[in-house]
Amino acid sequence: MKSTASSRRTTARALLATGILTSLALTGCTKSEDSSDDKATEQQADAGQEVASPSAGSGPSCTIDTFGGEKLDLKNATVGFSQSEKEANPFRIAETASIKAEAKKRGIKLLTANAQSQFSKQISDVQDLIAKGADVLVVAPLNSDGWEPVLKTAAAKHIPIVTVDRKINAEACKDYVSFIGSDFVEQGKRAADQMIEATGGKGEIAILLGAAGNNVTTERTKGFVDQIKAEAPGLKVVFQQTGEFAREKGQSVTENLIQSKPGIKGIYAENDEMGLGAVNALKGAGKKAGDVKIVTIDGTRNAVQGIVDGWISGVVESNPRFGPLAFQTLDSFTKGDEVAQDIVIKDTEYTEANAESDIAKAY
Repeated sequence: MKSTASSRRTTARALLATGILTSLALTGCTKSEDSSDDKATEQQADAGQEVASPSAGSGPSCTIDTFGGEKLDLKNATVGFSQSEKEANPFRIAETASIKAEAKKRGIKLLTANAQSQFSKQISDVQDLIAKGADVLVVAPLNSDGWEPVLKTAAAKHIPIVTVDRKINAEACKDYVSFIGSDFVEQGKRAADQMIEATGGKGEIAILLGAAGNNVTTERTKGFVDQIKAEAPGLKVVFQQTGEFAREKGQSVTENLIQSKPGIKGIYAENDEMGLGAVNALKGAGKKAGDVKIVTIDGTRNAVQGIVDGWISGVVESNPRFGPLAFQTLDSFTKGDEVAQDIVIKDTEYTEANAESDIAKAY
């Protein structure tokens, strides 16, 4: 068996946007989107996390002329932000806070909406943002499909759209400008490397799948499964079921799992919330920390603390602090500069070796 954990830690890629030349140190927040306290977007801690430095000449690009629109000064524009999920997940809290903080820093008028995990509401939310005068849009999509009504309306008004953290199934530089997010296949591979190391590469393992209908779930699953097959044939995936990216669902699925597969050796949870739900289920079943190896993706403080406490073996980060890069991308694009169609951010990871020392970097 060959482990590639060390090499995977250094292979986070960046597809790059022309005209943006600085690394961005991104920071988090602990308050929800619905807080009326203006300081909610200012309570940023130096998390030590950054987006890969964009530079010229890598990957397909887009310009406002190609997209079909007119140049504008972002400082005088209205930006609409559509959040997909309820502000119960630390990832969403940090993501929204980052968008708000950057808009405030730049003095840009920002309109926000939260779909509360309802896709039909997100479609109507974005239509409403357009009706209220949004000149550009930043969208965190709930699903990858079903965006045709929004794209049609936005195209009629030549409104640029940047998607963050999930892709939509549409044509870049025609239906939308750019996607900004992690390399989800690579995240899955890195999670597999952590699972191989934690289990010794042998035994039965389970996958708590994310929500259906988006590229994150599909790609994190592919990366993990492909890497396990290639590097650790002694590990067998014997259970896959969606936990819908939710802690409660992750707990209930794991409760069923340990009843049906009492010898399970490892659980790969495609986000931290499901992984923390799995921890609750194992505790409820009288398991001890480390009896079942858990690997997750996100990088929330609770999950990193889970490593310190011995319940979680490893966490692959998925950085939610998109504000600086999203606005810098829109600023460059609306000025007429080229931007990349895919901008992949750099994520770190947490293990037993660094969890305690680096927990302050988590969100």
